[in-house]
Amino acid sequence: MSEQEIVNMLRARDEKGIEELLKHYGPLIKYIVSPIMSDEQDKEDCISEITMRIWEKIELYDSGRGTWNAWITTIARNLALNHARKKKYSESLDEMSEDIAALEPTPEELILKKERQRVISEAVNGLLPKDKLLFYRKYYYMQSTAQIASELGMTERAVEGKLYRIKKQLRKRLG
Repeated sequence: MSEQEIVNMLRARDEKGIEELLKHYGPLIKYIVSPIMSDEQDKEDCISEITMRIWEKIELYDSGRGTWNAWITTIARNLALNHARKKKYSESLDEMSEDIAALEPTPEELILKKERQRVISEAVNGLLPKDKLLFYRKYYYMQSTAQIASELGMTERAVEGKLYRIKKQLRKRLG
C-alpha cells in the first residue's frame, strides 16, 4: 500500500489506515523511539501516543512542506522526547506546578530563541551531507555511537572522531 493511500485513509477517518500505518511505518517509529526510551512498556505507550497524534493531526500534513517520512519522524521524535521528559520530571513537576506559569518566556526571549535557532540551522545546513546526517543521528535522533557505527559500517572511535570534528567546525562557524 502506498503512503498516499495511507494518508487518504487516515484523512477519511478509516481505522484501517491506522493498521496500515503501523504495518508500514511501525518499524520506523520504533527505530526513532528506541534510543530515547529504555523501558519497553514506555516505548509501547509512546508508540500508541504517536499513532493517536498522527490520527489527530493528519489534516496538518502537507506534502509540499516535507516528506511523509519526515513528518512521521518529527512527530515520533518530539513525542518520545516529551514522554521521556515527563517520566523523568513527573515528581518534580508536581511540586513546581504553581511556579510553571511564572517561567514562561518573555517576547524578547522568544525572539532571541528563534534567532539562535535560525543561526544554528544555517550552520548545520552548511555541513557536508554525510556530516549533517551523522550530526542529526547523534544529536537529533539521539542514537548511540555504537548504533551509528554499526549502521554506517564505521568503528565507534571513527564516529566519535568525526563528531568531534563536526562540533569543532560548528563552533568555528557560530563563533
